[in-house]
Amino acid sequence: MMGRKRNAVVGQSGGPTAVINNSLVGVNHEALQHEKIGQIYGMLRGIKGVLDEDLVDLGRESSQTLEMLCVTPSLALGTVRYKVT
Repeated sequence: MMGRKRNAVVGQSGGPTAVINNSLVGVNHEALQHEKIGQIYGMLRGIKGVLDEDLVDLGRESSQTLEMLCVTPSLALGTVRYKVT
């Protein structure tokens, strides 16, 4: 019996590199392959995205956007320096 589907959240941290967006696309792809994961959301600006409820539904991104993201050296979701208290 399959249980209730859960959502997943992913964020980026650190500086922009040549592969960080490619890793994000990989996480998105793999998460959507699992039957227990319903949606995958990206945290905009790291932990602040969760705290401010500023998320993007990565499952709704087109395959063209994701293909372009794989070869774009930057941080698609952004990052932040924020100390959680």
